[in-house]
Amino acid sequence: MLDLLFDQALLPDGWAADVRVRVRDDMIVEVQPAAPCTVSPETAGHERHAIGLPGMPNLHSHAFQRGMAGLAEVRGPSHDTFWTWREVMYRFALGMNPDDVEAVARQLYIEMLEAGFTRIGEFHYLHHDRDGRPYADPAELAVRIASAADASGIRLTLLPVFYAHGGFGGRPPTIGQRRFLSSPDSFACLVDGARRAAAALPGAVVGIAPHSLRAVTPDELLAILPLAGDGPIHIHAAEQVLEVEECVAWSGQRPVEWLLDHAAADGRWCFIHATHMTPSESRRMGQAGVVAGLCPITEANLGDGIFDGPGFASAGGRFGVGSDSNVLIGVSDELRQLEYAQRLGRRERNIMNRAEGASAGRALFDAALAGGLHALGTVSAAGIAVGAPADFVSLDPTNPALVGRSGDRLLDGWIFAARSSPVDCVWVAGKKLVSGGRHIAREDAARDFARVVGRLIAGDPA
Repeated sequence: MLDLLFDQALLPDGWAADVRVRVRDDMIVEVQPAAPCTVSPETAGHERHAIGLPGMPNLHSHAFQRGMAGLAEVRGPSHDTFWTWREVMYRFALGMNPDDVEAVARQLYIEMLEAGFTRIGEFHYLHHDRDGRPYADPAELAVRIASAADASGIRLTLLPVFYAHGGFGGRPPTIGQRRFLSSPDSFACLVDGARRAAAALPGAVVGIAPHSLRAVTPDELLAILPLAGDGPIHIHAAEQVLEVEECVAWSGQRPVEWLLDHAAADGRWCFIHATHMTPSESRRMGQAGVVAGLCPITEANLGDGIFDGPGFASAGGRFGVGSDSNVLIGVSDELRQLEYAQRLGRRERNIMNRAEGASAGRALFDAALAGGLHALGTVSAAGIAVGAPADFVSLDPTNPALVGRSGDRLLDGWIFAARSSPVDCVWVAGKKLVSGGRHIAREDAARDFARVVGRLIAGDPA
């Protein structure tokens, strides 16, 4: 039994004071607001903290890309876009061996936990050896992702990616894509291997991820969708203007429009980015229950564009946030960038909290929590509630951005005013993994990460 006392905690129905949270077998079994402090926090199994929050889901990640963070910030001979960045990414990906993938993913997941993320949606598309040949175990690198999640303690939603083509209409893949490619039959084997790898992880979920409409034909999409079973389905959609233009040239429809019309996309689906949508697409996507997987830091870094937050929200749309290319890891960073992009695009303030008197931080946090958990296939209660997984975060009340604040002002301070992270402790499945802002395995993971990335940057193919 773990017994936590919070001076104030964010519960599903709002903030409460003097909250006792009891955990048994990695689940929350009791939440008691206004609880008398009858047991000393120094007693074994009892702790007292100032501020308690649910852990945030990170719904979209390509773990291997953390190793190349900051390496694509040099201008080329022509104007730089997502498409030129992608070539740098391909070159980096082609140099990694399985040990490298695991080391980079473990470091990333530790950084995510330290930031307050407690579940990761790994959109996993690095499958084969460096020459493009499958490993003896086709799911070798999915096994490494699961191992990294296990070592860090983060909860995992594993989304093996189907990737077969280099452009709309079944264009041949490029040489740089050779490590990603599958046929429907080989992908079925990969998904089976991913399920075996995830089976030993508490609370793990496995879905599938057709990479994008440019990487999968309609027939292939229909063939692989049953492999998702009851799990989530994620797909990149409408991230880039060129992507939308090429989709229209191929099909006569825009990507989101095509998916809604031809793939019966519903609440099991998450469209990653969905940056370039018409008002009609936003309305239809919201009505269908499809979650928008927003990655504001990556979208800004790549120059993707600005998602229509108010339009999507007015249609009843749900969203979550992800760190995608993992150039920067932070709950507050993603939520702040989402709101600030809306403000810059509309030259207004407080865009994502449209109700008078509503807190921007609270609106962003609540929406990303609910949308992210749904998109990652969690079916239990959410947040700090009885029956929910014991995944939560405490904040340091002495952080200058939080001093003197309570309730929603704490979220506003964290998201918009904190120069350093106020995340103090993080629990997953009732186990404290982060204390004083530091993960229990930080040092070992950082040492392995430094060795791997140093070798990769030097171009050593070992």
